[in-house]
Amino acid sequence: GYIWLFRSLPLIVVLIILYNFSYLYDTLSLGIPFTGVTWASYQTINVLGQFSTAVVGLTLVQSAYTAEIIRGGFLGVDHGQYEAAAALGLPAWRRTLRIILPQALRTILPSGFNEIISLAKGTAMVYVLAMPELFYTIQMIYNRTQEVIPLLMVGAAWYLAITSVLSAIQYLVERALARSERRSAVNSARSSRLNQPARQPQPQEAVHAQLS
Repeated sequence: GYIWLFRSLPLIVVLIILYNFSYLYDTLSLGIPFTGVTWASYQTINVLGQFSTAVVGLTLVQSAYTAEIIRGGFLGVDHGQYEAAAALGLPAWRRTLRIILPQALRTILPSGFNEIISLAKGTAMVYVLAMPELFYTIQMIYNRTQEVIPLLMVGAAWYLAITSVLSAIQYLVERALARSERRSAVNSARSSRLNQPARQPQPQEAVHAQLS
């Protein structure tokens, strides 16, 4: 239900609902329901300010998409890998960490970094909270100077710089992962050759050796 809900709602709607949550509930309380026992109580307007609303809203929406990416990564691992890992007799957490997760990362990383880049661009939506982030600051300046296009180009350059840095990090991480996989494949091939039994001479080869 959580994933369905926050994948269905636009980010801007979630931000506006959270920011105006104090109209629905004046206070947020922590206690035992239906008993009147309250351990702590806070004014909603003090808890969900501009920054906290932006953090909570972006986290709720992006975590729903991230959960589906992680689930798809684990589903992409062949079922035989799970059976082979279980046959080794390793604990479940170690099977997941050492065998399944490295294979799932090949699918998770590209989509995961795409979501991180989308999150970086999605921070522009918090302008509806009148929070002084990049896009909101650009709006405030061009409303005062009337230089709309030049300032929007400056904002576009900043977003390009941010996403380029994230794309470079993605490239480095994927290259390191590919290098690790190649190293593991080489080590596995080398160990399999060392473990092969020595080839026994065939009878015909033994006869030729005696005649010589």
